[in-house]
Amino acid sequence: MDISVIVPLYNEAESLPELEAWIARVMEDNGFSYEIIFVDDGSTDNSWQIITGLGKNNRSVRGVSFRRNYGKSPALNTGFTRARGNVVITMDADLQDSPDEIPELYRMITQDGYDLVSGWKQKRYDPLSKTIPTKLFNATARRVSGIHNLHDFNCGLKAYRNDVVKHIEVYGDMHRYIPYLAKNAGFKRIGEKVVKHQARKYGTTKFGLDRFVNGYLDLGTLWFTSKFGAKPMHLFGLLGSLMFLLGLIAVAVVGFGKLYNLYHGLPYRLVTESPYFFLALTLMVIGSQLFLAGFIGELVVRNSPSRNHYEIQQEINTEN
Repeated sequence: MDISVIVPLYNEAESLPELEAWIARVMEDNGFSYEIIFVDDGSTDNSWQIITGLGKNNRSVRGVSFRRNYGKSPALNTGFTRARGNVVITMDADLQDSPDEIPELYRMITQDGYDLVSGWKQKRYDPLSKTIPTKLFNATARRVSGIHNLHDFNCGLKAYRNDVVKHIEVYGDMHRYIPYLAKNAGFKRIGEKVVKHQARKYGTTKFGLDRFVNGYLDLGTLWFTSKFGAKPMHLFGLLGSLMFLLGLIAVAVVGFGKLYNLYHGLPYRLVTESPYFFLALTLMVIGSQLFLAGFIGELVVRNSPSRNHYEIQQEINTEN
């Protein structure tokens, strides 16, 4: 099969028939063998009934329905596990992503050799309250991930080699960082294509401004796990040791200061009267806690069943 199109959705009943017809027309015009996987993320309208009807009329339509709303990342991950096409395309169900982009995305994967191609909605039909935070968010994501050629990490229109989606796990709200997840899994041929952004035709957006706050928190989590997930002691142990050492030096300075004054008959204060003494103790306590956190983290990693799981690209076996 050439292409799997994964469409996560939540209360998008009005747009589904038009989207399915549009995708089918593009596929037939280009001679692609395909499947469309609609993942209904616990819709409360009649989205699932629409999907069921589309499946009866088009054998290429498949569907999954969640009992409740879990979010876009679980919906995408569910679609990824079921995708059978050599190239996997993801797009939103609100008709803001154009299926006419599919042939070029497919060509960039199969002929240009990209592992992943992300869409870039260079011209957007969104209010400034959404576009300005989006630009700041993408600038931060580029800096942290090291993928400097992407302008729009959160674009729902993306294309992947099938091998990519089978080797990444999308959870929580990590769908915003799929290129970063793919890079961490060893898929570094990541490209970008300018795509057309269409104004929403039906319904309203399902995302609020809280996604930008959550996005930064998720980015911090992903950065930490990619850098120190397998070696937490390298971070916590280093910070803990430095803080403990600074606290120890501060205690020594306060103590030697008192001894110096005693030896020379100068007036002095009790060590416990100095605020620096308590700051030093605080540094030593926090440093010890950080060191222990790193040590416990190492014990957790050591007992993880995936501690020696590595992505192998190729292997040569020589039989004797």
